[in-house]
Amino acid sequence: MSGCYIHIPFCAQKCSYCDFHFSTNHSYQAEMVDALCMELKIRSEVWKNEQFETIYFGGGTPSVLTVEQLQILIEQVKMNYLVSDQVEITLECNPDDCSSENLTAWKKLGVNRLSIGIQSFNDEQLLWMNRSHSASDSRRAVQNAKQVGFDELSLDLMYGLPNMTLEEWKNQLLQIIALNPEHISAYCLTVEQRTALSKWVKEGKLVVSSNEQQSEQFELLVSTLKQAGYEQYEISNFARNEHYSKHNTSYWKGVKYLGIGPSAHGYNQLERYWNQANNKAYMTELKHGRLPETIEILSPFDRFNEALMIGLRTKWGVSKEELFRNITPDEEWLKIVKSYEDQDLLIETTERLVLTESGRLLADAIASELFIIKQ
Repeated sequence: MSGCYIHIPFCAQKCSYCDFHFSTNHSYQAEMVDALCMELKIRSEVWKNEQFETIYFGGGTPSVLTVEQLQILIEQVKMNYLVSDQVEITLECNPDDCSSENLTAWKKLGVNRLSIGIQSFNDEQLLWMNRSHSASDSRRAVQNAKQVGFDELSLDLMYGLPNMTLEEWKNQLLQIIALNPEHISAYCLTVEQRTALSKWVKEGKLVVSSNEQQSEQFELLVSTLKQAGYEQYEISNFARNEHYSKHNTSYWKGVKYLGIGPSAHGYNQLERYWNQANNKAYMTELKHGRLPETIEILSPFDRFNEALMIGLRTKWGVSKEELFRNITPDEEWLKIVKSYEDQDLLIETTERLVLTESGRLLADAIASELFIIKQ
Protein backbone atom coordinates (compact mmCIF):
# COMPACT_ATOMS: atom_id res chain seq x y z
CA MET A 1 0.00 0.00 0.00
CA SER A 2 1.25 3.47 -0.92
CA GLY A 3 -0.07 7.00 -1.15
CA CYS A 4 0.33 9.78 -3.68
CA TYR A 5 0.52 13.42 -2.59
CA ILE A 6 0.23 16.16 -5.23
CA HIS A 7 1.14 19.68 -4.15
CA ILE A 8 -0.79 22.44 -5.91
CA PRO A 9 1.27 25.61 -5.33
CA PHE A 10 -1.43 28.24 -5.89
CA CYS A 11 -3.75 30.22 -3.63
CA ALA A 12 -6.29 32.95 -4.26
CA GLN A 13 -4.56 35.13 -1.65
CA LYS A 14 -1.91 34.83 1.06
CA CYS A 15 -3.09 34.03 4.59
CA SER A 16 -1.28 36.13 7.18
CA TYR A 17 0.01 33.11 9.17
CA CYS A 18 0.97 30.76 6.33
CA ASP A 19 4.52 29.82 5.32
CA PHE A 20 3.61 26.94 2.99
CA HIS A 21 4.94 27.03 -0.54
CA PHE A 22 2.50 28.64 -2.99
CA SER A 23 1.99 31.56 -5.36
CA THR A 24 -0.92 33.91 -5.96
CA ASN A 25 0.21 34.33 -9.59
CA HIS A 26 -1.97 31.93 -11.60
CA SER A 27 -0.76 32.97 -15.04
CA TYR A 28 1.28 29.78 -15.45
CA GLN A 29 -1.20 27.39 -13.82
CA ALA A 30 -1.61 25.30 -16.98
CA GLU A 31 2.17 25.10 -17.37
CA MET A 32 2.45 23.87 -13.79
CA VAL A 33 -0.11 21.12 -14.42
CA ASP A 34 2.00 19.99 -17.39
CA ALA A 35 5.06 19.85 -15.12
CA LEU A 36 3.17 17.84 -12.49
CA CYS A 37 2.14 15.38 -15.19
CA MET A 38 5.75 15.11 -16.34
CA GLU A 39 6.94 14.36 -12.82
CA LEU A 40 4.23 11.72 -12.40
CA LYS A 41 5.38 10.10 -15.63
CA ILE A 42 9.11 10.15 -14.76
CA ARG A 43 8.64 8.80 -11.23
CA SER A 44 6.45 5.95 -12.48
CA GLU A 45 9.60 4.23 -13.74
CA VAL A 46 10.52 3.51 -10.10
CA TRP A 47 7.06 3.46 -8.51
CA LYS A 48 5.11 1.58 -11.20
CA ASN A 49 4.70 -1.56 -9.06
CA GLU A 50 3.33 0.31 -6.04
CA GLN A 51 -0.46 0.36 -5.64
CA PHE A 52 -1.91 3.65 -4.47
CA GLU A 53 -4.62 3.40 -1.85
CA THR A 54 -4.82 7.18 -1.54
CA ILE A 55 -4.39 10.27 -3.72
CA TYR A 56 -4.23 13.57 -1.88
CA PHE A 57 -4.35 17.02 -3.46
CA GLY A 58 -2.79 19.49 -1.01
CA GLY A 59 -1.30 22.91 -1.22
CA GLY A 60 -1.69 25.80 -1.53
CA THR A 61 -5.31 25.54 -2.48
CA PRO A 62 -6.02 22.69 -4.92
CA SER A 63 -9.60 23.87 -5.40
CA VAL A 64 -8.31 26.82 -7.46
CA LEU A 65 -7.54 24.37 -10.29
CA THR A 66 -10.11 24.06 -13.02
CA VAL A 67 -12.12 20.85 -13.17
CA GLU A 68 -10.31 19.99 -16.40
CA GLN A 69 -6.89 20.40 -14.75
CA LEU A 70 -7.88 18.16 -11.85
CA GLN A 71 -9.15 15.59 -14.32
CA ILE A 72 -5.86 15.66 -16.21
CA LEU A 73 -3.90 14.98 -13.01
CA ILE A 74 -6.16 12.17 -11.81
CA GLU A 75 -6.05 10.52 -15.23
CA GLN A 76 -2.25 10.86 -15.31
CA VAL A 77 -1.97 9.02 -11.97
CA LYS A 78 -4.27 6.23 -13.15
CA MET A 79 -2.47 5.99 -16.47
CA ASN A 80 0.99 5.54 -14.96
CA TYR A 81 0.37 3.73 -11.66
CA LEU A 82 -1.62 0.94 -10.09
CA VAL A 83 -4.57 2.48 -8.26
CA SER A 84 -6.88 0.63 -5.88
CA ASP A 85 -10.53 0.31 -6.83
CA GLN A 86 -11.27 1.67 -3.34
CA VAL A 87 -8.86 4.61 -3.63
CA GLU A 88 -9.44 7.56 -1.30
CA ILE A 89 -9.09 10.79 -3.31
CA THR A 90 -8.93 13.86 -1.08
CA LEU A 91 -9.15 17.46 -2.24
CA GLU A 92 -8.23 20.33 0.06
CA CYS A 93 -10.54 23.25 -0.63
CA ASN A 94 -11.58 26.67 0.57
CA PRO A 95 -15.23 27.17 1.55
CA ASP A 96 -15.74 29.83 -1.11
CA ASP A 97 -14.77 27.35 -3.84
CA CYS A 98 -17.44 24.86 -2.72
CA SER A 99 -20.24 25.83 -5.08
CA SER A 100 -22.73 23.11 -5.97
CA GLU A 101 -21.35 23.22 -9.52
CA ASN A 102 -17.75 22.61 -8.44
CA LEU A 103 -18.72 19.97 -5.91
CA THR A 104 -20.76 18.04 -8.47
CA ALA A 105 -17.87 18.16 -10.94
CA TRP A 106 -15.30 17.05 -8.34
CA LYS A 107 -17.49 14.11 -7.35
CA LYS A 108 -17.79 13.02 -10.99
CA LEU A 109 -13.99 13.03 -11.22
CA GLY A 110 -13.80 10.50 -8.39
CA VAL A 111 -12.96 12.84 -5.52
CA ASN A 112 -14.60 11.17 -2.54
CA ARG A 113 -13.18 13.12 0.42
CA LEU A 114 -12.99 16.87 1.04
CA SER A 115 -10.79 18.69 3.52
CA ILE A 116 -12.37 22.12 3.97
CA GLY A 117 -10.27 24.89 5.51
CA ILE A 118 -12.74 26.67 7.78
CA GLN A 119 -10.11 27.78 10.36
CA SER A 120 -12.56 30.00 12.30
CA PHE A 121 -16.24 30.89 12.59
CA ASN A 122 -15.35 34.43 13.69
CA ASP A 123 -15.42 36.87 10.77
CA GLU A 124 -13.08 39.30 12.53
CA GLN A 125 -10.48 36.55 12.91
CA LEU A 126 -10.92 35.50 9.30
CA LEU A 127 -10.32 39.11 8.30
CA TRP A 128 -6.91 39.45 9.97
CA MET A 129 -6.04 35.95 8.77
CA ASN A 130 -6.75 37.27 5.25
CA ARG A 131 -8.92 34.27 4.50
CA SER A 132 -11.02 34.53 1.35
CA HIS A 133 -14.23 33.30 2.98
CA SER A 134 -16.67 34.19 5.76
CA ALA A 135 -18.22 32.03 8.47
CA SER A 136 -21.46 31.87 6.49
CA ASP A 137 -19.48 30.66 3.46
CA SER A 138 -18.18 27.77 5.60
CA ARG A 139 -21.65 26.68 6.69
CA ARG A 140 -22.92 26.94 3.11
CA ALA A 141 -19.95 24.91 1.82
CA VAL A 142 -20.65 22.03 4.20
CA GLN A 143 -24.36 22.11 3.36
CA ASN A 144 -23.60 22.11 -0.38
CA ALA A 145 -21.14 19.22 -0.03
CA LYS A 146 -23.65 17.09 1.84
CA GLN A 147 -26.38 17.84 -0.69
CA VAL A 148 -24.09 16.75 -3.52
CA GLY A 149 -23.41 13.49 -1.67
CA PHE A 150 -19.98 13.88 -0.06
CA ASP A 151 -20.01 11.55 2.95
CA GLU A 152 -16.37 12.02 3.91
CA LEU A 153 -15.89 15.60 5.08
CA SER A 154 -12.96 16.83 7.14
CA LEU A 155 -13.17 20.35 8.58
CA ASP A 156 -10.13 22.36 9.76
CA LEU A 157 -10.21 24.67 12.76
CA MET A 158 -7.49 26.69 14.54
CA TYR A 159 -6.97 27.50 18.21
CA GLY A 160 -4.45 29.60 20.09
CA LEU A 161 -5.59 32.66 18.13
CA PRO A 162 -4.92 36.19 19.46
CA ASN A 163 -7.38 37.24 22.16
CA MET A 164 -9.23 33.90 21.98
CA THR A 165 -10.88 33.05 25.29
CA LEU A 166 -11.85 29.56 26.44
CA GLU A 167 -15.47 30.56 26.11
CA GLU A 168 -15.00 31.61 22.50
CA TRP A 169 -13.07 28.44 21.70
CA LYS A 170 -15.89 26.38 23.22
CA ASN A 171 -18.32 28.25 20.98
CA GLN A 172 -16.17 27.53 17.93
CA LEU A 173 -16.14 23.83 18.80
CA LEU A 174 -19.90 23.71 19.25
CA GLN A 175 -20.34 25.33 15.84
CA ILE A 176 -18.13 22.79 14.08
CA ILE A 177 -19.83 19.89 15.89
CA ALA A 178 -23.21 21.27 14.76
CA LEU A 179 -22.09 20.85 11.14
CA ASN A 180 -21.83 17.12 11.88
CA PRO A 181 -18.65 16.21 9.94
CA GLU A 182 -17.14 12.74 10.26
CA HIS A 183 -13.65 14.21 10.70
CA ILE A 184 -12.20 17.31 12.38
CA SER A 185 -8.61 18.58 12.31
CA ALA A 186 -7.66 21.23 14.85
CA TYR A 187 -4.31 22.99 14.78
CA CYS A 188 -2.66 25.45 17.13
CA LEU A 189 -1.62 28.73 15.54
CA THR A 190 2.14 28.99 15.23
CA VAL A 191 3.99 32.19 14.39
CA GLU A 192 6.20 31.38 11.42
CA GLN A 193 9.04 33.60 10.30
CA ARG A 194 8.58 35.73 7.16
CA THR A 195 4.81 35.94 7.57
CA ALA A 196 2.59 38.96 8.10
CA LEU A 197 1.56 37.52 11.46
CA SER A 198 5.18 37.38 12.60
CA LYS A 199 5.62 41.06 11.67
CA TRP A 200 2.46 42.08 13.55
CA VAL A 201 3.51 40.17 16.67
CA LYS A 202 6.97 41.80 16.63
CA GLU A 203 5.34 45.22 16.25
CA GLY A 204 2.93 44.47 19.11
CA LYS A 205 -0.15 44.75 16.91
CA LEU A 206 -1.26 41.23 17.84
CA VAL A 207 -0.55 39.18 20.97
CA VAL A 208 -0.75 35.42 20.48
CA SER A 209 -1.98 33.07 23.18
CA SER A 210 0.42 31.93 25.87
CA ASN A 211 1.55 28.32 26.16
CA GLU A 212 -0.76 27.94 29.15
CA GLN A 213 -3.74 29.26 27.19
CA GLN A 214 -2.94 26.99 24.27
CA SER A 215 -2.77 23.98 26.60
CA GLU A 216 -6.12 24.86 28.14
CA GLN A 217 -7.68 25.21 24.70
CA PHE A 218 -6.17 21.89 23.61
CA GLU A 219 -7.57 20.10 26.65
CA LEU A 220 -10.99 21.65 26.01
CA LEU A 221 -10.73 20.55 22.38
CA VAL A 222 -10.07 16.93 23.34
CA SER A 223 -12.77 16.73 26.04
CA THR A 224 -15.45 18.52 23.99
CA LEU A 225 -14.95 16.44 20.87
CA LYS A 226 -14.74 13.23 22.92
CA GLN A 227 -18.10 14.07 24.51
CA ALA A 228 -19.52 14.62 21.00
CA GLY A 229 -18.38 11.16 19.88
CA TYR A 230 -15.09 12.02 18.19
CA GLU A 231 -12.03 9.85 18.79
CA GLN A 232 -8.65 11.53 18.98
CA TYR A 233 -6.66 9.17 16.79
CA GLU A 234 -3.78 11.61 16.26
CA ILE A 235 -2.88 14.68 18.29
CA SER A 236 -4.58 17.11 15.90
CA ASN A 237 -7.09 14.77 14.26
CA PHE A 238 -10.46 13.48 15.43
CA ALA A 239 -12.90 11.10 13.77
CA ARG A 240 -16.24 9.45 14.40
CA ASN A 241 -16.92 5.83 13.56
CA GLU A 242 -13.30 5.29 12.42
CA HIS A 243 -13.60 7.74 9.53
CA TYR A 244 -9.85 8.34 9.70
CA SER A 245 -7.90 10.05 6.94
CA LYS A 246 -6.43 7.03 5.19
CA HIS A 247 -3.80 9.17 3.51
CA ASN A 248 -2.49 10.92 6.62
CA THR A 249 -2.70 7.71 8.63
CA SER A 250 -0.33 6.12 6.13
CA TYR A 251 2.22 8.86 6.92
CA TRP A 252 1.94 8.20 10.64
CA LYS A 253 2.32 4.45 10.14
CA GLY A 254 5.44 4.84 8.01
CA VAL A 255 3.92 3.71 4.71
CA LYS A 256 5.62 4.67 1.44
CA TYR A 257 4.31 7.75 -0.32
CA LEU A 258 5.05 9.54 -3.56
CA GLY A 259 5.34 13.33 -3.42
CA ILE A 260 4.65 15.34 -6.57
CA GLY A 261 5.02 19.09 -7.07
CA PRO A 262 7.27 21.92 -5.89
CA SER A 263 8.27 21.52 -2.20
CA ALA A 264 6.63 18.05 -2.03
CA HIS A 265 8.34 15.25 -0.09
CA GLY A 266 8.38 11.54 -0.92
CA TYR A 267 9.42 8.54 1.15
CA ASN A 268 10.15 4.89 0.34
CA GLN A 269 11.13 3.71 3.87
CA LEU A 270 14.84 3.83 3.06
CA GLU A 271 15.28 7.33 1.70
CA ARG A 272 13.43 10.61 1.50
CA TYR A 273 13.39 13.17 -1.29
CA TRP A 274 12.08 16.68 -1.50
CA ASN A 275 11.49 18.85 -4.53
CA GLN A 276 12.64 22.40 -5.06
CA ALA A 277 10.36 24.96 -3.43
CA ASN A 278 10.54 27.26 -6.43
CA ASN A 279 7.83 27.07 -9.07
CA LYS A 280 9.86 28.33 -12.01
CA ALA A 281 12.92 26.21 -11.18
CA TYR A 282 10.69 23.17 -10.66
CA MET A 283 9.05 23.57 -14.07
CA THR A 284 12.37 24.27 -15.83
CA GLU A 285 13.98 21.09 -14.49
CA LEU A 286 11.06 18.94 -15.61
CA LYS A 287 11.02 20.54 -19.08
CA HIS A 288 14.53 19.13 -19.42
CA GLY A 289 13.42 15.72 -18.14
CA ARG A 290 15.15 16.09 -14.78
CA LEU A 291 13.68 15.54 -11.34
CA PRO A 292 14.02 18.71 -9.21
CA GLU A 293 14.84 16.73 -6.08
CA THR A 294 17.26 16.39 -3.21
CA ILE A 295 17.64 12.87 -1.78
CA GLU A 296 18.51 11.90 1.78
CA ILE A 297 19.40 8.29 2.59
CA LEU A 298 18.00 7.56 6.04
CA SER A 299 20.28 5.87 8.55
CA PRO A 300 18.89 3.32 11.04
CA PHE A 301 19.01 6.12 13.64
CA ASP A 302 17.01 8.44 11.36
CA ARG A 303 14.37 5.77 10.84
CA PHE A 304 14.25 4.98 14.57
CA ASN A 305 13.79 8.63 15.58
CA GLU A 306 11.30 9.37 12.83
CA ALA A 307 9.17 6.35 13.74
CA LEU A 308 9.09 7.60 17.33
CA MET A 309 8.24 11.16 16.39
CA ILE A 310 5.28 10.35 14.14
CA GLY A 311 4.09 7.14 15.77
CA LEU A 312 3.76 8.52 19.29
CA ARG A 313 1.37 11.18 17.97
CA THR A 314 -1.24 8.51 17.19
CA LYS A 315 -3.56 6.24 19.16
CA TRP A 316 -1.69 3.24 17.72
CA GLY A 317 1.67 4.38 19.05
CA VAL A 318 4.83 2.93 17.56
CA SER A 319 5.69 -0.69 16.83
CA LYS A 320 8.60 -2.02 18.90
CA GLU A 321 9.37 -4.50 16.15
CA GLU A 322 9.83 -1.61 13.73
CA LEU A 323 11.82 0.45 16.22
CA PHE A 324 14.22 -2.31 17.17
CA ARG A 325 14.69 -3.84 13.73
CA ASN A 326 18.17 -2.31 13.35
CA ILE A 327 18.82 -0.76 16.74
CA THR A 328 18.94 -2.28 20.23
CA PRO A 329 18.21 0.25 22.99
CA ASP A 330 20.55 0.43 25.97
CA GLU A 331 19.65 0.36 29.66
CA GLU A 332 19.51 4.15 29.89
CA TRP A 333 16.87 4.28 27.11
CA LEU A 334 14.78 1.63 28.85
CA LYS A 335 14.97 3.61 32.10
CA ILE A 336 13.55 6.70 30.35
CA VAL A 337 10.66 4.62 29.01
CA LYS A 338 10.03 3.27 32.50
CA SER A 339 10.05 6.77 33.99
CA TYR A 340 7.33 7.90 31.57
CA GLU A 341 5.33 4.79 32.42
CA ASP A 342 5.61 5.62 36.12
CA GLN A 343 4.29 9.13 35.39
CA ASP A 344 1.31 7.65 33.52
CA LEU A 345 2.45 9.35 30.31
CA LEU A 346 3.28 6.22 28.32
CA ILE A 347 2.11 2.61 28.10
CA GLU A 348 4.45 -0.18 27.00
CA THR A 349 2.98 -3.46 25.79
CA THR A 350 4.81 -6.45 24.35
CA GLU A 351 4.29 -4.98 20.88
CA ARG A 352 3.98 -1.19 21.13
CA LEU A 353 4.76 2.08 22.89
CA VAL A 354 1.66 4.29 23.20
CA LEU A 355 1.24 7.66 24.88
CA THR A 356 -1.60 8.19 27.32
CA GLU A 357 -3.98 11.13 26.91
CA SER A 358 -1.79 13.12 29.30
CA GLY A 359 1.32 12.03 27.42
CA ARG A 360 0.01 13.38 24.14
CA LEU A 361 0.21 16.88 25.58
CA LEU A 362 3.99 16.33 25.73
CA ALA A 363 4.37 14.13 22.66
CA ASP A 364 7.20 16.01 20.94
CA ALA A 365 9.18 16.43 24.15
CA ILE A 366 8.83 12.75 25.06
CA ALA A 367 9.79 11.61 21.56
CA SER A 368 12.85 13.86 21.48
CA GLU A 369 14.06 12.51 24.84
CA LEU A 370 13.75 8.98 23.45
CA PHE A 371 15.71 9.80 20.27
CA ILE A 372 18.92 7.86 19.85
CA ILE A 373 21.72 9.99 18.43
CA LYS A 374 24.61 8.17 16.79
CA GLN A 375 27.79 8.95 18.70
